[in-house]
Amino acid sequence: MADNDLGEFLRSRRSALRPDEIGMASHGTRRVPGLRREEVAVLAGVNADYYTRLEQGRERRPSSQVLDALSRALRLDDDARAHLYRLAGTVPDEPAAPVPDQVSATLRQLMDGYTHTPAFVLDRTLDILAANALADALYAPFHPADNLARMTFADPAGRTFYQEWHKAAQAVVANLRHATG
Repeated sequence: MADNDLGEFLRSRRSALRPDEIGMASHGTRRVPGLRREEVAVLAGVNADYYTRLEQGRERRPSSQVLDALSRALRLDDDARAHLYRLAGTVPDEPAAPVPDQVSATLRQLMDGYTHTPAFVLDRTLDILAANALADALYAPFHPADNLARMTFADPAGRTFYQEWHKAAQAVVANLRHATG
């Protein structure tokens, strides 16, 4: 086990986020990829020196409130949040509050670049978070084209849209079961 697993995890998650992904303006030249320590501290509402001590391993027992704030600031999913708590040697007081899923502008731009392929992004409950023009055209028979489960089971177009409806229905149910763990 490394000497500073918590700090290494925080550093890796910080480097994976870009300021434009979280709606933060980027000023000056960045020596390292991702967010600066100070930016994470501001997003989490903690002191920048305290956050630096966490990353450097000089502070090893943050409170649950700090861990939750860092989870939100670093946009950690449930598994990554649980891992953060394990690294800090504690367990969450309660499950994380649901965070609305969002699609970054960069991903939307990438999807729009697929001019010959339908592309869309789903969340765990099969809500369609974003779609390119071809995906919108593909799902035009559905009103609205908002959630694959609803479209498959509740929309009258579902049974005729899917050539092998029973296989599509099985896949939807399997995905929802997986999402609920």
